[in-house]
Formats: sequence, C-alpha cells, structure tokens
Amino acid sequence: MFLKGIFSNKKVLAACAIAVVITICAIVVPIAVVNSYDDAQPKTFAGRDVLNMVPLIDGHNDLPFSIYLVEKNLINNFNLDSNLKQHPVWSGVNTSHTDLPRLRQGKLGAQFWVAYVRCADTQYKDAVARTLEQIDVTKRIIRKYPNDLKYVHSADGIMEAYGEKKLASLIAVEGGHSIDSRLAVLRLYYELGVRYMTLTHSCNQPWADASPVDETQPEEPPAQLNNLSPWGRNVIWEMNRLGMMIDISHVSYGVMSDVLRYSRAPVIFSHSSAHAVHEHHRNVQDDILRQLEAKRGIVMVNFYPLFVGGNTIDDVVKHLNHIRSITGVDHIGLGGDYNGVATTPEGLEDVSKYPDLFDMLAEGTLRSGEKFTPWTEDDLKQLAGLNLLRVFREVEHIRDSLVDEEPFEDLIPYEEYERAGVADQPCMTDINIHKN
Repeated sequence: MFLKGIFSNKKVLAACAIAVVITICAIVVPIAVVNSYDDAQPKTFAGRDVLNMVPLIDGHNDLPFSIYLVEKNLINNFNLDSNLKQHPVWSGVNTSHTDLPRLRQGKLGAQFWVAYVRCADTQYKDAVARTLEQIDVTKRIIRKYPNDLKYVHSADGIMEAYGEKKLASLIAVEGGHSIDSRLAVLRLYYELGVRYMTLTHSCNQPWADASPVDETQPEEPPAQLNNLSPWGRNVIWEMNRLGMMIDISHVSYGVMSDVLRYSRAPVIFSHSSAHAVHEHHRNVQDDILRQLEAKRGIVMVNFYPLFVGGNTIDDVVKHLNHIRSITGVDHIGLGGDYNGVATTPEGLEDVSKYPDLFDMLAEGTLRSGEKFTPWTEDDLKQLAGLNLLRVFREVEHIRDSLVDEEPFEDLIPYEEYERAGVADQPCMTDINIHKN
C-alpha cells in the first residue's frame, strides 16, 4: 500500500526521481572531472625509457684503435667484459671509455666500430695493410663475446641483434687514405663488412680535401681547394653501387657540398656537430644541414669538447637542439667518438651516460637551469636509432636498384696526384699506369 501510494502520487514520484538524479550526479560528476583533469595533464616519461623501445645506434667508436695502442691488437688476454676503469693499465688510458659493463649501462643497441689508422703515419705507405689489421681485430673482438655482441652488416641485422638483446656490431673505415686511391680495395672492404667509409681524416686525399683546409690563418695564403675531384666522384658512385654509406665527417666544406650534389643515396656525418653553435672546421654549417635534409641524410652529433665548444652535457644538448631547429628531428643521430678523444664532457664521460642525455632531452632543462622545448618520445626514438636505420635502408635500396650497374674501373689519373702535390710516390710500384 505504501509503494502504491508513492506511485499514485505524481509529486512524490517526481521528487524521488530528482533525488535519484542528484545522487547519481554526486557520484559520477566528480569522477568525470578527475578523469578529465588527468587526461589534460601532459604524459610524463623518462627519456631513457625510449632505449627499451628502439635500438640506440652510435655512429662512431674508436675502441679498435685503442686496442691497437694499448694491446698491439693482441686480445687473447684482453677482457672487454671487465670494468676497464679498474684495470691496472687501461684505467690510466685517457681514451678508455668503453667496455661491456658500461655498454650495457648505456643501453647501446648498435655500434659502428671504426677501423682507423692515422693518415700522418700511413698514407701512401701501409695504410691498407694497417686498416685490414683493424678490421681483423674488430671481428675477433666480436667473436670473442658471442653472448654480448653480434656481427651484423645490414639494417635488418641491427634489428635482429636488438631482438636477441645483443649489441649489433658493425664495421666502418675512417679515412679515404685507407683505400690508397684504389676502387678494388674499396670493394674488398665492403666484402669484409665495412658499411661506411669516412672520405678523409685530417689529411687531404688526391681526390678529396679534409676539413683543415677551411681553417686558413690570417697570415697564411688562401688554401687551394680541390673539393671532390672528378675521380673522387667515382668513389662516391662506387660506394652508392656497393651499398656503403658515405660519411662526410672530417671533409672540407667544398667536399660536403660536392658529395651532397653527386651522391645518389643519402649520406651521413658519423660524428660531427653544429658550426653555428661552435665555429670549428669539423662542424657542419647551416646551409649544409639544409642540403643534408633535402638529401634525406643524417648528422650524428659528436661529444668531443674541442668540437662542441664546451665541456659539459649542456653544450652537447645545444648542438642537438640547434640541428633539430634546422633539419627537424628526422636527420639527427649520435656519434659520441668515444675512445677516439682524450677528453669527454662532464655528464657524458663514457658510453654508460647515454640514458642521462635522453632524460635531459625529455625534461627540457639543462643542468644550468636553462629551459628548452622538450623532446617527445617519438623525437627521441628518431634520435636514438630510427633515423640511422632509415638512411641505412635507403642506401641498401639504392644498391639494389643498381644491381645491373658494372663496377667503376677508372684508375685515378696521375694529374690528380700532381695537382695534390704528391706525384712522387716511392712506395707505389705501379705509378706509371696512372700516367697514360
């Protein structure tokens, strides 16, 4: 009877309905407001988390040359899987920035190990033989630690190693003096697994100038710039045909521009920084950065304080931010130059410090307190490795499209030796074949 009375009384029924609605709103609306507030808040993340999503690919590490200097390439009793900071010899070496424990801490996913010999010692002499020794010791190190390192020579190989939680290990050659102006040597390096070559180091080649020619002092006569010679274009085109990435770190401004003009594939700077941030001849000018973007290439930022123009992690971040402002995030990577330099920035002392760099980029705050636009998760994925993988795959695609192209056979003309002032070649037994 009571319920019947309620349902028959329209005023009471309306009041009950209103009470129910008020009660529901009292419960639901605060929840909705809280959820809406949560949705409006920016999603925060630690930059280092990105390194669990994509491989961190470093473009340049000189560990093989350190092994030559310290161990004379004798590695049977050399333990890369130990903490070299505590080693009685390696702890005192100012270029000792790399070992397996620190590589794991740094979350490296792939590393280009550099077969390097000094051009001042070896050019026009035994550069080829010495470079072969550095390729050999690199491969032996990789084989010695199969649970940690995996030798790869393709973009897909990098991802396979990353899936196996191993450090993808690739080989590079630093300096065109290592081919002795012979395309046959370049081809054999590719067969041995070399996947990029830096066209020069600090010495000019008969076919390409190194960056010091851009550093003429006021009291000196202007440098004679040859840029990329006609035969040097053959080097570029043969690298395109092989599928070997062209590295234009260390080359002159003129060579940078020529290579970006003539290469049929994207090119890389394996370890260079921004000239607008610090005016050093090893760094990349803004107009070259724009040409690099148009060529779909990548500049992998160097950490060396002499090139960066400062000795802290903040200084490195300024180069990254500047390059991003010119090219966007699709054309940036990292090439720390560890084991190849005597000093490293505070905060990026060795290969273990990459996660700290990614955290700083995500936070958008320098250690000095200065703010900058934070890098997004997608930005950091591109920086870490996706940009390099894209370039690598495009280089491989160009190679595949040129499969029917014959190898370039042209000998370097004797006139190019003459123009470079190196026509006297006492160590070259077949110099006369270049004179015809």
